[in-house]
Amino acid sequence: MSEAFTILRGGDTQILIIGDHASNKVPGDIDLGIDPALLDAHVAIDIGVAEVGALLVAGLGCTAILGGVSRLVIDLNREDDAPGLLPVMSDGHAIPGNRAADLAERMIRFHHPYHHEVGRLLGGMTSPFILSLHSFTPSLASKPDEKRPWDIGILYNEDDRAARIAIPMLEAAGLNVGDQLPYSGKTLNATMNRHGEANGIPYLGVEMRQDLVSDAGGQQRFSEILKLILIECRNILA
Repeated sequence: MSEAFTILRGGDTQILIIGDHASNKVPGDIDLGIDPALLDAHVAIDIGVAEVGALLVAGLGCTAILGGVSRLVIDLNREDDAPGLLPVMSDGHAIPGNRAADLAERMIRFHHPYHHEVGRLLGGMTSPFILSLHSFTPSLASKPDEKRPWDIGILYNEDDRAARIAIPMLEAAGLNVGDQLPYSGKTLNATMNRHGEANGIPYLGVEMRQDLVSDAGGQQRFSEILKLILIECRNILA
């Protein structure tokens, strides 16, 4: 057991699901100085990721690693020297408890063990394929005029092999698909850059719209769609 991550094991299928922002947990000895209700919002957690990830683990017989703490404690999908690792603001919300926090201590306690375990799990697979699973809010308080109509987004940096397979399949399933939307993997791809692209491991980076995976029905729907796509991507690429 580790406070830095949770492992879900469903079988030996060579797919690793990675959910950097799947938890909203804040350890008892860390005070972020925020309204506890904020921990249920998108600034603290990728809503729906843990549930969809668990359904995929069961359906595919594979493994998942889910980040063990909220992104407000430490952002696991950031390079070691990146801005925003220890957020003091998020979508207009101040995180005052982080202003005097020890970044090095949080890195040693959470960030390093998490990425070490991702590497260990991948190292134990002979032909791995990665699903990087995230979700995005349909609107940002800090950018009220920004429209986010996509049901799902596909992100990548240099390696777009799985994206090119997945996007037409997602469209055929009736989803409004964003290619490099609502973000670009050229700028927000730290975990996949580190564990996928740096090691030549194929991966699919997915952003689900949170209002579509906030209940059991939506989570089941997305897991069934993604299951078929993951099988196809892995059969072709891994």
